[in-house]
Amino acid sequence: MAKLYFHYSTMNAGKSTLLLQASHNYRERGMKTYLLTFAFDNRAGAGHIASRIGIDTEADTFSPGENLFDKIRDRIATGAIACVFLDEAQFLEPAQVWQLARAVDDLNMPVMAYGLRVDFQGQLFPGSATLLALADEMREVRTICHCGRKATMVVRQDPMGNVLTDGEQVVIGGNEAYVSLCRKHWREAVGDREPDRTS
Repeated sequence: MAKLYFHYSTMNAGKSTLLLQASHNYRERGMKTYLLTFAFDNRAGAGHIASRIGIDTEADTFSPGENLFDKIRDRIATGAIACVFLDEAQFLEPAQVWQLARAVDDLNMPVMAYGLRVDFQGQLFPGSATLLALADEMREVRTICHCGRKATMVVRQDPMGNVLTDGEQVVIGGNEAYVSLCRKHWREAVGDREPDRTS
C-alpha cells in the first residue's frame, strides 16, 4: 500500500543524502524513481539534488502554483516508476501537499518528502505543517547542536556571523547562512525572545 512519508529535520542533518541513498536502493533493483526538487534552490545547479558529502543527481523541479498530482501522473504516463522522492519539501504549498496525498491515494504511488520542519524564527513552514497533518508516516532525521544535544531549531546568520531574527521566511542558503541548534542554544542565540506570531 502506497504512503506519503515526511522525513524532517533541521539544516545539515543529511536529508538529501538519505533521499539519494533510498532512490539508489530502488534503482539498484531495477526500479525507476522520480526525483523532484524546488526550482528556486540552485545551490547545486538547477534541477539537481546534492548532499554535503559530495553525491548528487539530476532531478525534475517543482514551482509554486504547479499541480504536482498532474506532474506525477504525466511522468507515470511516460514509463512506470516505483516511488516519488521530493527534496526541499518545506517549500511546498499546502495545496501541493494535498496533491501529493492524492497521488498516493489515487495513483497508488509512494511519495517520500524530505524537508525542514521549522524556519529560523521557530515557525513551521506551511508545506511542512501540511505534511505533518497529512503524512501517513513521519520520520525525524536527527542532527546535533554544538553542545551534543539533538538540534531541533536553526538560526540564520549574516555574512559576518551575526544571528538574524527578522526577514523573509525563504532565503536559500547552506552552511554559510544557517546553523542547527538545540532549543536552549537557539533561544540564547536569538536573545531568548518569543517568535513574532503576528506575521
